[in-house]
Amino acid sequence: MKSIFTSFLQLFVVSLLLCNVAYAQSDTNEDSHTITITIPEVALLDIEPNASKNISATFTHSDEAGDPLAAPANNTSLWLNYSSILKAGGATARAVTVSITSGTAPGVSIKVVAGTATGGQGTLGTPTAQVTLTGSAQSIITGVGSAYTGDGASQGHQLTYAFEAADANYANLRSNAGSPDVVTVAYTLADN
Repeated sequence: MKSIFTSFLQLFVVSLLLCNVAYAQSDTNEDSHTITITIPEVALLDIEPNASKNISATFTHSDEAGDPLAAPANNTSLWLNYSSILKAGGATARAVTVSITSGTAPGVSIKVVAGTATGGQGTLGTPTAQVTLTGSAQSIITGVGSAYTGDGASQGHQLTYAFEAADANYANLRSNAGSPDVVTVAYTLADN
């Protein structure tokens, strides 16, 4: 016959086992939680170096009768920087357009081309061919996705400006040495 102590011990051991089984069933060996990530839509553009982004173009003459004006050298001092994050479910790309927003220079053609991007990461845009500036917006860089060019001179797309007093427009030229013509050129980064 079993002693009461043995019976009690067996009952105690069975109780402990049942408690451990019940405890093990209420906990698991893994758990989880969520992380909410928010990405803002971004479309920012600027011209660098910011402190000296206004340029001058001075035509010259050889002082020899019969010679045309000589155009100024191409200007390559400016860089176009941008940051772009596309909106989910929105446009698949953006473009940079350029236009003259104020002023004229009769008889003078202003042309600009953007170089291939230097620096940055992501889907950087592809430059178009050289454009002759007008009052209408024209694409100068296409296919900009979520990307950044880097900030400052020597980052992004180098801009090359060329100036021309073409024979076809030569009759429109007028001396303005006392009051030079000022043309404002604007760049815009927007969804295609």
